[in-house]
Amino acid sequence: MRPHLLVIPTGLLCVLPAAADEMPKRKAGLWEIRMMMAGREMPMPMRNIQQCTDAETDSMMSTNLGGPMGSECAKPSVNRTGGAITVDSTCKFAGVTTTTRAVFTGDFDSAYTVAVSSVPAGGATDSGPSGQPQMTMEAKWLGPCREGQKPGDIIMGGVKMNIRSMGIGTGARP
Repeated sequence: MRPHLLVIPTGLLCVLPAAADEMPKRKAGLWEIRMMMAGREMPMPMRNIQQCTDAETDSMMSTNLGGPMGSECAKPSVNRTGGAITVDSTCKFAGVTTTTRAVFTGDFDSAYTVAVSSVPAGGATDSGPSGQPQMTMEAKWLGPCREGQKPGDIIMGGVKMNIRSMGIGTGARP
């Protein structure tokens, strides 16, 4: 798997660049993000990811990370209802149009959850019962970034990479 593909799940908060001004910014520091994939007989846990962030890195990713390479995305719709933010977006990738709904809950200072459902044109999904999220992300703030970490560092499976040095979120594609 190429490194830039590993970063996409961690930046889910940021794959909605046109909605960047409407989304809350995460508290600076070290975040742990746990992802669960549905659509199989049992939910499949994925690796936990830790991401060191600051306001500049969060803004940079929100503004410039535009989804998978080669995709065309319409401006997302952002709606706030009570304590939830719902973002609906439509993207075309490799000739297939996919509609995605991401529902964010939490306070972005200590913990938040994102439930994501995507449906390609024609309605075929890999998800469970209709309306169930295909991926759920649970993020919690662990505290300040650890010694030796800098904003943009992502640690996954014992591997550390920095999104800034990879050109992710800067408009450059690695």
